[in-house]
Amino acid sequence: MMGVNLDYDAPGIVSRGYYAAPADGAIRAAILIAPEAPGIGAHVRRRVDALAGLGYAALAVDLYGKGRLAAGPDEARSWVGALKAEPALLLGRMKSGLEALKATSGSDILFAAGYCFGGWCALELARYGASLRGVAVFHGSVASERGTAGLGGQSVLVCSGDADPFVPASQLTAFGEEMRAGGIDYQLCLYGGVGHGFTDYETPAMPGFAYSASADRRSWQSFLNLLEEQNTLPRIP
Repeated sequence: MMGVNLDYDAPGIVSRGYYAAPADGAIRAAILIAPEAPGIGAHVRRRVDALAGLGYAALAVDLYGKGRLAAGPDEARSWVGALKAEPALLLGRMKSGLEALKATSGSDILFAAGYCFGGWCALELARYGASLRGVAVFHGSVASERGTAGLGGQSVLVCSGDADPFVPASQLTAFGEEMRAGGIDYQLCLYGGVGHGFTDYETPAMPGFAYSASADRRSWQSFLNLLEEQNTLPRIP
């Protein structure tokens, strides 16, 4: 299953996302995928293709324009910093991606997910109150000033490693307290001895980063369980 580049308009840029859908056209739901800080690379493209093979339409959202991919960590950090300095612009580009996904797939059963920086972006979109069934964060920050009001009716999944220096235990504890206080349906999957970037077998060799096949497999299955539960299974009476 191979996807295609999808150009769409976003605030200040023409975005070039990566889109894939089931070959038979029978789309179970549509999922917006926000990539790691460098942009849409091979890892996120594999995830989009895998979801299409399972019956979902998926779009990797382009936050930088023209499908640009950072040349290295310094450039990626610079791009992320510029977007975080303009939260309305960042949110606008996430919303544009969601609108492009909905229009292209024709589905109104929508989810969002993201990896590292993209995980934080996906959660921010959900916190904003986008019309989502659920959101998944893979080794991404969960700290926010947006609160939980927009998360009502959504199911939130956070998958993190307990050895991740970028998402410390104190942040996860505060997140859990915030979700409980807001009455949000959430799951926190914590993997022992696992660091940052654990879902990508090509994760860069940098301090705090390490691939974990077991955490990758378990977090992916938790995500598929979320999609299945929120999309097809009847509610337990």
